[in-house]
Amino acid sequence: MSSIKRIGIVLKPHQHDALKTICELTQWLSERGIEVVGGPDIERERVEHQTGCSVKEVPDEQLAASVDLILVLGGDGTMIATARMIEDLEVPVLGINYGGLGYLTEFRIEELYSALESILAGNYRLDKRVMLRTLHQRGDEIVNRNRVLNDVVINKGTLARMIELRIAIQGRFVTNMRGDGLIISSPTGSTAYSLSAGGPIIDPAVQSLILTPICPHTLTHRPLIVPGNTEIEVTLTSKDDGAMATLDGQVGVAIAQGDTVVLQTSEQRTRLIRFPESNYYDVLREKLKWGDG
Repeated sequence: MSSIKRIGIVLKPHQHDALKTICELTQWLSERGIEVVGGPDIERERVEHQTGCSVKEVPDEQLAASVDLILVLGGDGTMIATARMIEDLEVPVLGINYGGLGYLTEFRIEELYSALESILAGNYRLDKRVMLRTLHQRGDEIVNRNRVLNDVVINKGTLARMIELRIAIQGRFVTNMRGDGLIISSPTGSTAYSLSAGGPIIDPAVQSLILTPICPHTLTHRPLIVPGNTEIEVTLTSKDDGAMATLDGQVGVAIAQGDTVVLQTSEQRTRLIRFPESNYYDVLREKLKWGDG
């Protein structure tokens, strides 16, 4: 018998096609003795009104703690937001993409039920992805704490001028950098903004962090890969009232001159459900069109 008795649903905002899916999924799982619950974004009343299916609502902050598995109906962005929501819990996450294959969403919507059949039969593995722990300091004050799955981006405001950043690793000064900003990413985030800025692709199994400059003033500032247990400190030394620290491209925090963002890997891992036959390089080949032509 499967140990999965309760599944939480996280829905991409404004994903209207998912309403019918939720109804069908609720019925399919109910026949197997599994309850479905969802957060406020599931639009429970709308689902019930349009489909007649009832979905129990659980606050977002309680969802991960009350289920055995989280099913994400959306894309990679919804997966990233879900990873932050889970926090310290070890609940596995299954990503279902309504479009093409994603870097994080393992399955397309057409594969939903075959994937669930395999999972309930125990035929899956967990891909444990590194997360970053961030601490935003302003003097003795802690402005913000968070975890991210992909990256933290420190960049300039709306004016077309450079910012200056002081970078230290393991408490030792490394460099002062001038440019549009800096991306600090996990291996998972290496295929996101960091890749667009010229950073390397890192296999998620490699425990590392990547520092990728954004349009550096000095061309000798190149992407830098450091061990995963490294502590990185980035201090804004220039005066720029519009500078921001952006977490996973979804949460923005204003930073001021003298503020320091401290980053290191978190003990928390995001547990993505994968099938034994799935391969990271197959995903890269499809997403990056390697071998085409």
